[in-house]
Order: sequence, then structure tokens, then C-alpha cells
Amino acid sequence: MNDPRIAFVGAGNMTRSLIGGLIADGRNPARLCVSDPDTHQLSAVASRFQVHTDTDNQRLTENCDVVVLAVKPQVMATVARALGPSVQHRQPLVISVAAGIRTADLERWLGGRCALVRCMPNTPALVQSGATALFATEGVSPPRRDLAESLLRAVGLTLWVEDEALMDAVTAVSGSGPAYFFLLIEALQEAGEALGLGRKSARLLALQTAFGAAKMALESSDDAAILRQRVTSPGGTTQAALEVLESGAMKALLQSAVTAARDRSRALAQQLGAD
Repeated sequence: MNDPRIAFVGAGNMTRSLIGGLIADGRNPARLCVSDPDTHQLSAVASRFQVHTDTDNQRLTENCDVVVLAVKPQVMATVARALGPSVQHRQPLVISVAAGIRTADLERWLGGRCALVRCMPNTPALVQSGATALFATEGVSPPRRDLAESLLRAVGLTLWVEDEALMDAVTAVSGSGPAYFFLLIEALQEAGEALGLGRKSARLLALQTAFGAAKMALESSDDAAILRQRVTSPGGTTQAALEVLESGAMKALLQSAVTAARDRSRALAQQLGAD
């Protein structure tokens, strides 16, 4: 399937980021289409990307090879049930980017067994720097797995998990993860201001330091622990700061926070699946 026709159900930020990434990768906009009940959203997408749009999900998806479900989790059951007959008839590859929706529930809403890939992207996908985990049901062939991965790779890093239960851990680490780093940047900026730096200077230093540290870690084959040790001179300023952080049990606190996010993800999945 060299040039599949791809339908996006939902015209929100994730759809826009995916379409932007796909077009940047060379995909033909004429093979991409978007549906949404909000005509203003559709007009904005059509104007920006020159893709076909429609307010009718069924009409849009009935001739597509791939259907990307990018609607809010709270309305997924309603949307999927309406698309069920079309999906069962045509058997497209269905890709869900809705957080917390389990494949068993989505298959049930779609009317039965289908080729389904569940994805957990994160918000940096909006700037083509996302991290996305994917899980495929048994009905997804290797070529279709490759196709799903190529679509999500347009907005950043991708990796597969073979146990769907791990998607809750993915949600806790990378799905919610950007907020953890935003909080650290916020705290570092405020600390700089408290020490006398101007707001703009403290912000720029905190942002560039976060970017630089992440870039170094990505480009290095060493673990973060090794990189941390390399910039920590014995008896120096960095060691003084790290001792304070460690005395506050920073790692244990973060572990508790990520576990809480994982547990909440599980609870939400059960709640959403009860529809």
C-alpha cells in the first residue's frame, strides 16, 4: 500500500500535527481527508493543508484504506459505533490516538474483529518531537504495522509494545511526561529569579538548559546516570545542588507520581470502556 487514502476523524491538534508531518514527509495532500462536525475547524485544516474535508464521518471514511480516530476519549464510543458498519464492510486499518481507550472496547464498538493499532502519542508531537508507543491487535499484518508506524513517525519517535497493559505505563511516562518537565523548567526559572536573575534571562537559561540536556542524552549511548556523574565535580556546585535534591527523595517522589499517573490511566480505561 504505497499511497493509501487516509481519513482522520476529528480535526483537532493531533490531526493537524500528523497531517503536517505527513505532508512534510512527502505524502500527497489529495490522499488525506478529515471529518469533524465543527465547520470552523474543518475550514482551518482545509485552508492550511489543502486536504478534503467533510462533516459526515461515514461518508468520508467509506473509501479510505486507513482510518485515524482522533476524537476525545469521552465521545469515542459514539463515534466508533456509528463507523462500525463501514469498518466491518471495508476492513481498513484503524488507528486510535485516543488516550485510555483499550482495543477490546474499541473493537466491540466497531462491531467486531478488525485491524486495529492503538497509539499513545504526547503533546510534543505538535512540534514533530513526539514520543509515541504503538500496540497492534492480532488482525494487523506486518505491512500494516509498518504503515501505522510510518504515520506516527512523521511526528517523532515511535516504539512498539507487545503487551497492551504497558500502555498505561507509557501514558504515565511519556504521555503525561511533558508536564513533569514543564514543572521542572518552571521551578528552575523561579529559582533563578529568586536569586536575582531577570524573568526573561531566567526563562531562557532554564529552557535552553533543558533542551541542551535532552539533546545530549539523545545523542549519547550512555545512560542519564553516567551523564549526570560527568557533570558533577566532587565538592562542586552541582554536587551541592544534587545533595539537596536527593535529601528530598526526588527520585522516590517522581516514582510515586508516575505510579499515580499509571493507576489513574487504568481507572480511566475501565471507566471509558464501561460505555
